[in-house]
Amino acid sequence: MLDAKKLRTELTDVTTQLARKGFIFDVARYEVLESERRTLQADTQALQAERNHLAKCVGQAKAKGESVEAFLQDAERVGLQLKNGEKRLAELQAEFQDFLLRIPNLPQAEVPDGRSESDNVELRRVGTPREFTFTPRDHVALGELRTQMDFSRAAKLSGARFVVLFDGMARLHRALAQFMLDLHTKEHGYQEAYVPYLVLSECLYGTGQLPKFEEDQFHMEPDPDSGLRMTLIPTAEVSLTNLHRDEVLEHTQLPKRYVSQTPCFRREAGSYGKDTRGMIRQHQFEKVELVHFVAPSESNAALELLTSHAERVLQLLELPYRVMLLCGGDMGFSAARTYDLEVWLPGQSCYREISSCSNCEDFQARRMQARYRDPATGKPEFLHTLNGSGLAIGRTLVAVLENYQDAEGRIRVPTVLKPYLGGADWL
Repeated sequence: MLDAKKLRTELTDVTTQLARKGFIFDVARYEVLESERRTLQADTQALQAERNHLAKCVGQAKAKGESVEAFLQDAERVGLQLKNGEKRLAELQAEFQDFLLRIPNLPQAEVPDGRSESDNVELRRVGTPREFTFTPRDHVALGELRTQMDFSRAAKLSGARFVVLFDGMARLHRALAQFMLDLHTKEHGYQEAYVPYLVLSECLYGTGQLPKFEEDQFHMEPDPDSGLRMTLIPTAEVSLTNLHRDEVLEHTQLPKRYVSQTPCFRREAGSYGKDTRGMIRQHQFEKVELVHFVAPSESNAALELLTSHAERVLQLLELPYRVMLLCGGDMGFSAARTYDLEVWLPGQSCYREISSCSNCEDFQARRMQARYRDPATGKPEFLHTLNGSGLAIGRTLVAVLENYQDAEGRIRVPTVLKPYLGGADWL
């Protein structure tokens, strides 16, 4: 959520920055809501003051033995006006809050202008794509050849955009997850967390999936006893980032870095007909997620560090990739700056996203009331939050299959994964 003070005092600049993310800010509606809110708030405060004054007058009149009837009549009138005013103010504040929650984060100044992925800026390439002496198969063909990747049986179980993995490919999927967790905990110093896959709506509001992306979520029916509605997480970012919702951390506790492996559930609303072949875009997939909580002065450096941790996975797997700085129009809702890692897929002869690393600054923390105590002032200030995939396991599996295949469709095991696969050289 944006700082309300910044909206009031720098509205023109905010509107310009939001336009860089393709968001057209409704200035007229904002001004109407803000004006009515201020008026109602002032009227309510005036009525509260009048009610308090009348209560004092009643007490003084009773002490003198004077009639209080007129004061009581006025108090009844004021009380009714106050009740109606407070009700309207609560309704307006809820409406205003919903309006504010739908506004995306502002892009940092260094973020390039642009509307789509074609306007993203390539920062660097690492590794050279392998030259094949045969036409490389894509992961679907490799899976079918080895009968270890089955989309038709998955569709029988759950419909489109699901997969069943068997034997070597199932073990490779598990090995990749374990390798990533070991790397991030042992080499990079993350605290591993096992988190709920079902969360309350407040968590999705906190990280920015709600209210704007309601249709992208898999919601459960409300619990008949508590009335609570749970949602399947679209990413472990939701669970991890909300760990410190409504908390004030001490500065000495920072930075906090968490890693978690979870399934992710996404409706993929609006992606009809896109990436329908294979494992690139599914309703359920596994991901190893990295989340940082830092002081504001450290967040840009933390983004570079987090990105390097995600890159390290690709480097150890010896997979060619490139790093892209996303333009304003291609950035996520909560992000102020994002780097995408794109891995080379020879079966598609192109680079495809495998990780997205973002600095959200205080946008999520403000929604969650996640703060730290500033050592200079002793006052609570909003944290900065960052997140990134380290990595998406299914897409990493796809990359390994396609980059390590031979002419017969066998898969050579990357050196770093051999300890996780019993020392096997081939799948």
